[in-house]
Amino acid sequence: MGVTLVILSLVVHQPADPNPSLFVPACGPQLTSDRLVLLLELLLEEEVLSSSTLRSLNTTYHLHTQDAEVRHRWCELVLKHGHSQAYQDVQHFLVHDQAMGVYLYGELMVQEKAEQQALARRCLSLVQEEMDQSARRVVEEMIL
Repeated sequence: MGVTLVILSLVVHQPADPNPSLFVPACGPQLTSDRLVLLLELLLEEEVLSSSTLRSLNTTYHLHTQDAEVRHRWCELVLKHGHSQAYQDVQHFLVHDQAMGVYLYGELMVQEKAEQQALARRCLSLVQEEMDQSARRVVEEMIL
């Protein structure tokens, strides 16, 4: 976490007590989308993030309500770390941002977690009729 922590300190201020579940924004909870994307991309490089860290991130930055680029990375973090409390955010993204969601279907399947695979199948069943035909074929090949 060395290099990431140094870079991360440019985006957020860590309190004196290095509790990884607390993120204290350097300039209040209002970060630009670009900075949020940077933060989330750096966190995606981490092997392990606790559920409390992910909860704190979402509570502080309201990640599930940000623009599609931020929400996409939030969903990647949720899936990578198996943060099931935010799977509804992944479902919402896959249903409402279909063009950007194809990659996430792959992430749902590659983890080989039954709950994530079921989520992928459920989301596809919700949108398959309105989904772009070529995107639907790609997703179907991944999950069926």
